[in-house]
This record gives sequence, structure tokens and C-alpha cells, in this order.
Amino acid sequence: MEQPQSLRSLFTAAKAEKASLESRSDSNSDSYREDVNATIAKFEECQRLVAQLSLFSSNEPLEDIATGDIQYLTVDYLLADILQRTYTSDRESTIRRALELYEKYLSRLDDYGLLNDNEKKLHERYISNPSSFSLTPTNDAATRREVKLSRFREEKELKQRLESQQYFSNNQSRLQSDDEDVRKLHLAEINLYTHQAFQSMDLLSQELSMLSAIRSNPPNPAQPPQDDPRRRNNNFESGYSERLDPPLSQLLRGGKSGPLLSKEGKPLQPFTLLDRRTQLQQGVFRPGHNLPTMTIDEYLEEEKRRGGIIEGGEKSGMKEEVDEDDMDKADEETMKARAWDEFKEANPRGSGNTLNRG
Repeated sequence: MEQPQSLRSLFTAAKAEKASLESRSDSNSDSYREDVNATIAKFEECQRLVAQLSLFSSNEPLEDIATGDIQYLTVDYLLADILQRTYTSDRESTIRRALELYEKYLSRLDDYGLLNDNEKKLHERYISNPSSFSLTPTNDAATRREVKLSRFREEKELKQRLESQQYFSNNQSRLQSDDEDVRKLHLAEINLYTHQAFQSMDLLSQELSMLSAIRSNPPNPAQPPQDDPRRRNNNFESGYSERLDPPLSQLLRGGKSGPLLSKEGKPLQPFTLLDRRTQLQQGVFRPGHNLPTMTIDEYLEEEKRRGGIIEGGEKSGMKEEVDEDDMDKADEETMKARAWDEFKEANPRGSGNTLNRG
């Protein structure tokens, strides 16, 4: 069936805008949100035109679909894909709508026999229990890792096939004349989108479960602000404060709270007049470690006084000089030197080594 030019041009423009949005980095700007909403509106208009023209039916085979109409099978997928990338105040409703569009896209492909056996099983698993859908139902880490690697390789192969088919799109005249190449290009694109749809449904199902859990178990209410007068009164009564420097009145009372004097001027609790504030101020800029209490010289003098230092190098450690005028002392030293010389002559060096002579 030959559809009006408006659907073809609208679908082409919407896909081009979607590709442009995916490459932009200003996803938090107002202009980006406006462009996203405009692109969503175009895909929704494509949905309306496809339904109005009755391009697809569950009672016809894939061969009955015109080559130019096959590309419109992806309208629901493209709309769901751009919806899941938007973050609004009602994120849960956005996720549910995206999941409905993915399921509608897969159901239509199933009607035309475009799902393989593995994809049919995944589709049936999602229909049976959408809230707990997962590509890897087991919690085994090794199995989940193997599934992720396998699907990564499959996606890489599908992208390579699509790129090889897109090679023919560079020659527009060939595409217009070769209807089979156009169908292969659209089907390769559908296969890639189907693979990515299941991955998106897995992530969205997990996100939806977390949002539902948060909604059913809301967090504890926020703590009252610090300037709440009731909080200030309770802290004052209990003596608790987050201040590092308590008030002067509390310091003078030794950390005790409450009034010091009655209205009549009578003391309500004992107190001592101390310059506590000055003491605290002096300790503000002191280091955290203990400072030395004496110099090195003072320490050595104290150790010497205690007798902990063995003195050497003084007169007690030096050889006493002989007085030349003391003849008795001189003769004694002379006789001592002679005796030592005689001993060395009688006992030459090495004479005692009688067991290990070389």
C-alpha cells in the first residue's frame, strides 16, 4: 500500500531528530527537553497515521507487507526508546508506558513471525510475569555474566549485519530498483531493535520494582530543622549541644545548664569564679601533641645529676704525666719499662702459638 508522503517524511524527520538527541550532551537543559517532547509528538503522530492507514494486520503474513511499510513496524520501539530516556516527575508512569510500547512492538513482530525461538521464550516470560522480568532469572553471578557476554556478542553481530546492509543505502538508485535489498535492510534493523528491546525491558523492570518498593516503604520523615524552638529547648534542658565552644555562662558553671541565679538574686547552684574563658582561648591554637617541657641541655644536666651519664675524656681517662722532679716516680717508670722490654725479648710475638704453626 502506498502511504501519503506525510507519513514517510514525518517518520524520517523523527528518526533524524532522535539520532541527533542521542549525540547531544546538554540533556539537562530546557531546550533539550523541548526537542525531546517535539520528537515524541512526531512519533505519536506516526503511530496515529499507521493506525489510520491500517498498514498492519495480524491475519496477513510478512510477505504481504509492502517493502516501504516494513520500516513502520519500528514506530512503537522508537517511541518507547526515547520515552525511557526522559525523566519526569512521574517516572513510574513513564516506565509503564515504555514497557507497554515495547510489548506492543514485540507482539506485532510475533504476529509476523519475526521473533526467533529464544526471543519468543523471552516474550512469553515477560507476558507471564512483567513485574519480575529478567534476561537472567537466576541470581548466579557467573550465569548472569555469561548471558551478558553472549548478548553483547549477539548485538555486535547484528550491528555488523545492519552496517553491511546500510552499505547499499549509499546508492539510492540501486535501492529504488532492488526491492529485496531494501527489505533486508529493514529486517536487519528490526532484528537489532528487537535485541535492544529485551535489554531495555530488563532494565526498566528492575527500575520499576525499585520505585514500587520505595513507594510502598517510604523513608522516615526528615528530621526537624535545627532552628526549631522545640529542638532548641530540648537541647538546652538535656545539656546537649553541637557547638564546639559552649556559652560562657555554661563554662563558668562547670558545664551545668539552667539558670544560675533566681529572680530574687539567690544562687540556685554552686559556682566558682574562674577565668575559664581565657584558659580555653589559650588552648585553641595549641598543637594536638605534647610539647617538650625542657631543652636538651637541661635534660643532660638532669641526667648527669642523677648519675645516668658515664663521663669520659676527662682527667680520669687520660694518662697521668710523670713529674720530672720526682726521682722515685721516674725510677719506677723506668724499671717498669725495662721489665716490659725484657718480657717481650723473652716472649717473641707468636711464640705461644705452638699448636697451629703454619
